[in-house]
Amino acid sequence: MQALRWHNVKDLRLETIEEPAALEGKVKIKIEWCGICGSDLHEYVAGPIFIPQGTDHPLTGEKAPVVMGHEFSGQIVEVGQGVSKFNVGDRVVVEPVFACGECVACRQGKYNLCEKMGFLGLAGGGGGFSEYVAADQHMVHKIPDSLSYEQGALVEPSAVALHAVRSSQLKVGDKAVVFGAGPIGLLVIEALKASGAAEIYVVELSEERKSKAEELGGIVIDPKQYDVVEEIQKRTDGGVDVAFEVTGVPPVLTQAINSTKLSGQIMIVSIFEKDATITPNNIVLKERNLTGIIGYRDVFPAVISLMEQGYFPAEKLVTKRIKLNEVIDHGFEALLKEKNQVKILVSPKQ
Repeated sequence: MQALRWHNVKDLRLETIEEPAALEGKVKIKIEWCGICGSDLHEYVAGPIFIPQGTDHPLTGEKAPVVMGHEFSGQIVEVGQGVSKFNVGDRVVVEPVFACGECVACRQGKYNLCEKMGFLGLAGGGGGFSEYVAADQHMVHKIPDSLSYEQGALVEPSAVALHAVRSSQLKVGDKAVVFGAGPIGLLVIEALKASGAAEIYVVELSEERKSKAEELGGIVIDPKQYDVVEEIQKRTDGGVDVAFEVTGVPPVLTQAINSTKLSGQIMIVSIFEKDATITPNNIVLKERNLTGIIGYRDVFPAVISLMEQGYFPAEKLVTKRIKLNEVIDHGFEALLKEKNQVKILVSPKQ
């Protein structure tokens, strides 16, 4: 089968590899759509971050080159021995988290914080930028017929957004700000709407992304026109309840901190490529809370349910659909050069 494999920075190769088998406890999935994630883009331009290079990953036993892609949907075409929850023909998505099940985090049920944690599509185990994936049945979730496969490919990134909001102290009627209206930032807007936020401010430079944020109901503040912190403090009478940092840009983290009210909260959703300098007194003297999240846990069913109600709409968030053989030039490179792109979906079908 055809698969996109990461070999090194700016070195992705579409190669022919062996199809995976539905071994015991696994299901074989024919990929319909796979989204290009911000994490994939980070690996492309600045990796390895999550991809094991030189040393095998402790859970998958694999190292680069590895097949990429972890935001995907598809149909089960084969079930392995011992699989009881799924049948051939089921429409599914995969929660692509590898966890050891034995460390302190796993014993507490916080499997996304596993000491050996890895992602299918980054740490090995196959990936969605291919024709087939074989996944352990515990990682698989059915999607209803009412959701398209395109919508299914948004479950994984939407889970990041919903986990970020559910992990925050946000209450119904609270005010929030989202720094960055890229794919995850836009999904955070949707998660905030679903969670009952009364006002959702969005800080973004890109004209196209500002327009998309407004379409989803965000109140956009352009940092070229305003002192962002001053404007948010003025409009909210002292700051928002929760700020979500979704840019990975160090100076923006400072803005996010200073945009919150007394005892407000800052949620760091981004993966940072460089260290960020902060002033601790901006947190201490205002009794603010600074929290980070990684990935998600126990949230896929909730995301799927919210999608059935119309949240995280693919028709508003997917801006481009391409073939697997176009994924580098029209996918990864497009996301680097074209700020009007939000979510690009890739199909392995020829």
